[in-house]
Amino acid sequence: MVSASGLLGVVLLARHGDRLEFFQDPLTYNPALTFLTPLGSVQEQQLGSFLRSTYLDPASPTFIEGIITDVANITQLEVRADAAGEGSVILNSVQGLLQGLFPPTKDNNITLANGTTVVAPLGGYQYIPVESVEPNLDISLNSFTSCPNFDKHILEFYNSAPFLKEAQVAAPFLQELQPFLGNRSTNFTNMFNIFDFVNVQSIHNATFLKSIPPNFPKQAYAFANFHENGVFTDAVSNGIGNIAMRTILPSVFSALQQMATGSGPLKLFLSEISYKPFISLFNLTGAAVADPGIAGIVDYASVVALELRAGAGGPTVSMRFKNGTTDGALHDLQLFGADSVTLDQFVAALAPSAVNSTQEWCTACNQTSLRGCAVFQ
Repeated sequence: MVSASGLLGVVLLARHGDRLEFFQDPLTYNPALTFLTPLGSVQEQQLGSFLRSTYLDPASPTFIEGIITDVANITQLEVRADAAGEGSVILNSVQGLLQGLFPPTKDNNITLANGTTVVAPLGGYQYIPVESVEPNLDISLNSFTSCPNFDKHILEFYNSAPFLKEAQVAAPFLQELQPFLGNRSTNFTNMFNIFDFVNVQSIHNATFLKSIPPNFPKQAYAFANFHENGVFTDAVSNGIGNIAMRTILPSVFSALQQMATGSGPLKLFLSEISYKPFISLFNLTGAAVADPGIAGIVDYASVVALELRAGAGGPTVSMRFKNGTTDGALHDLQLFGADSVTLDQFVAALAPSAVNSTQEWCTACNQTSLRGCAVFQ
C-alpha cells in the first residue's frame, strides 16, 4: 500500500553541521582534525525535524506510507556516516539529525514482568543504529583521499586554462583579503581553506565579523565554489573527478531497489557525508547544468532527497535539494534533463560510473598499498 503521493521510500544524503576551521591539503585533500560546534548540532536537529515533518507526518503530501513514525522501527532504517576526514564531526552530526527525525517519546518504553514500565532515558531518547564507515575498511563515503589518480586530476585542474584565468581574476581580491588571513597562503590553489577560515571566523569571531568588509565572505565563497566544483567534477561521468559520488552509488542503487521491490522493510536510507559528493552528484546527474547555482559547496546541514514513487511504468526517482537551515524547503532538481526518471533509467544512467568494490577503487585510483589495496597486488 502506498500513500496518495505514491512515495515508496527515500534515500537521503546529508551534510554535517557547523564546525570549527578545517584545513585540507590543496594537493591531496588530506584533512586536519576539527570539531562539531553546538550550533552544528542544532542545525542537524533542525534538519531532522524538517525531514520528519516532510516524510514521517501522515498529514504530509510526501508521507512514506507504512513507515513507523513515533518509536522507530530500526528494520525500516539504514543510517551510515563518514568516519574519515573531519574526525567525529560527521558521526556526531548524524546523531543530532536523528534526534530531530525520531525525537524522544515516552512511548519508547518497556513493561517488565513485575508490571513496572520503564521509559528510556532523557524522556524516551531513541538510539538509532549508525554504521560508522571507517576509511581504511570501507572506501564508499570517503574515496577521494589516498587516491593517486585523483591527486593527478587536481594538478591537471590547477594547470588548466580556466583555473589559471580564474586565479588571475581572484588575485586582486585575495590581495585585499590577505590582512584578514594571518599567515595563510593566498595562492588560489588554497581557495577552499581561505574560504573556510573566513566562513568560520564570520560565524564565531565577533571582532573578525565587524572588521571584514561585508562583501568579502560572499566573494570568497564564490571563488571557493569555482575551485571545489573543478576539483570534484569531471568532463566524463566515469572520470576520477567524480569519485566522491561514484563510490556511494552502489549503496543508493541497493536501497532504492529494496524499496521498489519490497524485498525488505527498508523505507529510509541516510548517508551523512561531507560536501564533496554533492558536487559530484550534481555533475553526474546534470542537475548543475539545469541549475548552475547549486554547483559548489553546499551549506552545513544540506540534504539531497532521492524520492522513489510508484508509477504505471514502474517506480520513478526524483531528486530534491535543501541548501542548509536557511533554506526553508526542498527544491526540485533535474535528473538527466527530466523532472523524474524510472528507477531502471536512473540505474542504467549511473551504473557505468559506479565503483562497486574496494578492488575497483584501487584500480580506478592506481592505489597499490593503502586502504586495503595491497591484498589485490
